[in-house]
Amino acid sequence: MRFDIITVLPALLDSPFAHSILQRAQKKGLAEIVVHNLRDYSTHKQKSVDDYPYGGGSGMVMSIEPFAACIEKLKSEREYEEIIFLTPDGETLKQTIANELSSKTNVILLCGHYKGIDQRIRDLFVTREISIGDYVLSGGELPAAVLVDAVVRLLPGVLNDETSALSDSFQGELLDAPVYTRPADWKGHKVPDVLLSGHEAKIAEWRHDEALSRTKKRRPDLLE
Repeated sequence: MRFDIITVLPALLDSPFAHSILQRAQKKGLAEIVVHNLRDYSTHKQKSVDDYPYGGGSGMVMSIEPFAACIEKLKSEREYEEIIFLTPDGETLKQTIANELSSKTNVILLCGHYKGIDQRIRDLFVTREISIGDYVLSGGELPAAVLVDAVVRLLPGVLNDETSALSDSFQGELLDAPVYTRPADWKGHKVPDVLLSGHEAKIAEWRHDEALSRTKKRRPDLLE
């Protein structure tokens, strides 16, 4: 799977993709993450990519020309199933969206900055708009990294344990059950006996009950 990320701050994305699971996925050839500097597509002498908003108001607006030039170049090289704009007013990222995107082959991610991007970019190029939460960040780079991480870990062969991603929180509309490891008894705080029993059916039942209980307590909205 290939992600092309268009940003005015490419260096901000160096670290998230250079470590851990995302790094291994790229080394295995299972994911390709390409970051494009939007300023490379500016025709201005100072490589500016923004201008004052029509109608007045505070802040600067990202211009249509650099985005259009970059997107059109990429589309001339390959087909893209999605062109996604990371924005607070998009649909909230959920596990089901990550699952859906993991079946795609080529995706473009647009990172906004300043006051926002020219609406015509959204009207003419963007196929989907996604938010990672009801708050505002300085730009779309961190949301893009979050989205890529959520999707890439689902690709076959990325995780050492192929079933691991399937048991994550939200995969079954429930939060995950508590997990434990050695020692079985730490200063009198013991691991539940059922997890030491070796009885798979009882363990599965315990995990489901615990997941349901945790979801009712912390995220009852998921049960609606």
